[in-house]
Amino acid sequence: QVQLVESGGGLVQAGGSLRLSCAVSGNRLRLIIMGWYRQAPGKQRELVATITSSGSTNYADSVKGRFTISGDYAKKTVNLQMNWLQPDGTAVYYCGARNIFSGEYWGQGTQVTVSS
Repeated sequence: QVQLVESGGGLVQAGGSLRLSCAVSGNRLRLIIMGWYRQAPGKQRELVATITSSGSTNYADSVKGRFTISGDYAKKTVNLQMNWLQPDGTAVYYCGARNIFSGEYWGQGTQVTVSS
C-alpha cells in the first residue's frame, strides 16, 4: 500500500508565500515522477509542477517564476515553494506520485486559501 501525506497548506494574504511538503511511503516503491496538482472550486484538477527521478521539472505556465518544486527520491519527499501567491491560487493542492510497479497515487489534499 502506498501512502502520500501532505502538509503545509493554510491561509495567506495575496503576495505571501507557503511551502507544501509531501512524504511517500509504502512497499515496492520505485518512484519515477512526483508532483503537485490543484483543484479549485468548480474546476478540474490541473497540473502545478512535477519533477522526475532524473531531476527534470515541469511547471504550469501560470506558476512559472513564482513556484519551485524540489524532490528527494531517496527520501521519497517532494516540496513546493509557492511565492507571490494570488487569489487564483486558492485550491486544494494534491501530491501525486507514479510508482513504476503499481501506477499512480494521490494524497488526501491540503487546502490553500489566498485572501485578497
